Amino acid sequence: MINKNRLLNEANSLFTQRKYKEALFKYSLLVSNFQDIKEYKIYALICDVAFEDEQKAMALFDYFTVLKEENLEEAIKYVEDVVEAFDGNIEKMMNLLKEFNDISIESLEAINYKDFKRIVEQRGSFKLAFEDIMFSTKVAIDTKDDFYDFVNKLIDNNFNTIAYSYLDGFHEYFIYDKKIAELYKKLEEKSLEINNKQ
Repeated sequence: MINKNRLLNEANSLFTQRKYKEALFKYSLLVSNFQDIKEYKIYALICDVAFEDEQKAMALFDYFTVLKEENLEEAIKYVEDVVEAFDGNIEKMMNLLKEFNDISIESLEAINYKDFKRIVEQRGSFKLAFEDIMFSTKVAIDTKDDFYDFVNKLIDNNFNTIAYSYLDGFHEYFIYDKKIAELYKKLEEKSLEINNKQ
């Protein structure tokens, strides 16, 4: 008998370690053994996206993880729409772009952290502001303090995969930095907390 919670935790852990083939194998086991649970198909879809665009897949994974806690059906529909748009459905892509434009954020390559903080103020929430830009725009960070603040907020809002990505990307620059070690520790604790809830 397959322990679905343990298998899902293993698959999610592999995904966050960027071991997409191994994660996809475990998600596929879940899909074939528990065909009535739509959530597992979504994780497999996100893995598929990772083979083409790792950053988008990581953002989608975090977004799904956060949104499914509030409304699983809405989270599933959103991911399916995004994946369909990635696959070239022009109508879906235009609808998604319209949603982003409704929030009055232009499709930028990057946004300065100070400007991003203004969006946070306008939206009234880091989580909402980051969801608005996560698929279209990178956050450009100029100072260590902004970096710590940003990664801390990512962790606090359960964007763990993206937080890992930022930490891993800057790790070599801050290799002996005590605050970086603290952020990694906080991230590990948060990831364990989320896995234990599932």
